Amino acid sequence: MNLQSARSCLVAAGLLAMAAPAWAGSQLEKTLKLEPGGRFVLEVDEGSVDVMGSDQASANVVVTSYARDFQDRVDLNFEEDPGMVRIRARRRYWNPLSFLFDPLDMHYEIRVPKSTTLEIRTGGGGIRVYSMAGYADLKTSGGPIEVSHVAGDVRAHTSGGGVRAEEIQGQVEVGTSGGGIEADSIDGGLTAATSGGPIRINGVTGRVEAHTSGGSIEATFSKGDAHGGVLETSGGSIHVKVDPAANLDLDASSSGGGVSSSLRVNGNTSFLRDTLRGTLGTGGNLLRLHTSGGSIRIDPL
Repeated sequence: MNLQSARSCLVAAGLLAMAAPAWAGSQLEKTLKLEPGGRFVLEVDEGSVDVMGSDQASANVVVTSYARDFQDRVDLNFEEDPGMVRIRARRRYWNPLSFLFDPLDMHYEIRVPKSTTLEIRTGGGGIRVYSMAGYADLKTSGGPIEVSHVAGDVRAHTSGGGVRAEEIQGQVEVGTSGGGIEADSIDGGLTAATSGGPIRINGVTGRVEAHTSGGSIEATFSKGDAHGGVLETSGGSIHVKVDPAANLDLDASSSGGGVSSSLRVNGNTSFLRDTLRGTLGTGGNLLRLHTSGGSIRIDPL
């Protein structure tokens, strides 16, 4: 076998390995009564979580772990009634180095009625929620959060990863202390805050508040959106696109770069290299843009 063939075999083997599902040492499955419109609560010390809406009047929970004896090492408590399911998982023996030297690699795969209210808390792992039609309150101390195709308000916070929200019909509040934020197709208002990454927003129909201490902000408002908002960064540039027909008051300033607009700014304007104040159209709600570490650009949709 020549060198090129050997390399091809290695690449193919690697792709097969990545495509193969992760092996689980042990698995537990439960089906619990939960009527549509009920409440599902998950509170766990560690583990990643996947939640998907279904048309069944029950909650199906599959718990997997790399450790074959995880049921002996974790207290799993299941509570159920027609209106609520609550699941708690706590290690029986705990020390600060458990995540490093005694990993369980827990994963929770959950199916609930679409209209369920969600409250998800995990101390270490990512959270994914999709195809739901109720309020979702999500929090993790150690992983990314992805929320998509939800007809309801969303609140999501992580201390150690990025956040992505898309195809949401409702108010969205997302935050992270260690990653970027992406929001796409939000039919409602958006509040986004991160201490360590960029913010990317595309297609928001309501008011936007976006704050980052460590990256740039790119925001595209939906056609007809004149709700305004506040976009601020201490470590990057700001680029926004708004409907040319929107009536807004504008206050844009930069301490570390220039401010420019390809839209006409009317009224009593203050137009210096680093400041632009005035109105778009006849004026209306305030759109405030500020950066301490980059430039600001305003363009039409």
